[in-house]
Amino acid sequence: MQLMSQADKPYFVHPTSCVDEPVSIAPGTKIWHFCHVCSGAIIGANCSLGQNCFVAGGVKIGDGCKIQNNVSIYDGVELDEGVFCGPSMVFTNVMNPRSEVNRKAEYRRTLVRQGATIGANATIVCGVTLGRYCFIAAGAVVTTDVPDFALIAGVPGERKGWMSRHGERLTVDAAGHAVCPATGERYRLNALDMLVQE
Repeated sequence: MQLMSQADKPYFVHPTSCVDEPVSIAPGTKIWHFCHVCSGAIIGANCSLGQNCFVAGGVKIGDGCKIQNNVSIYDGVELDEGVFCGPSMVFTNVMNPRSEVNRKAEYRRTLVRQGATIGANATIVCGVTLGRYCFIAAGAVVTTDVPDFALIAGVPGERKGWMSRHGERLTVDAAGHAVCPATGERYRLNALDMLVQE
């Protein structure tokens, strides 16, 4: 079997990184210094993995994701398209780890929906879903599901407001409506007190 040279590949891997074949890496993706991508991982198009990232073999990463330095994405984690993972943020996959107890059969699924942002040094406890275009503040600890467009901050993380698709803080008026100050996109609170785009 003939191996493709770096010049033949539709994606970029820095020479200091390790990619264990077989993997699926779509065109336009860049994997920078000292990363490790395990066999079986699926990485979409036009993604960027910063320095010192780890991607386990059971992970799926959608198109256009940006994974900043020092992020490990473990088995059980799935990123939809357009997700931003800030520097040194943390995913987990076991609720009660012990070095002396093998709990690989107990990995919990963590799903990060389209366009979500996870700030630097935030921790996402396994088994939760982060909604579309939610915004997790730097240093937050997320222990429960997060609604679409929610702004989460604190330890443990609590909803502090709402964010637009553009990443702007929204002001919801008395009638439950909001307008993105950058794009003019309109939002409203529904009957479940969840924000939806109009």
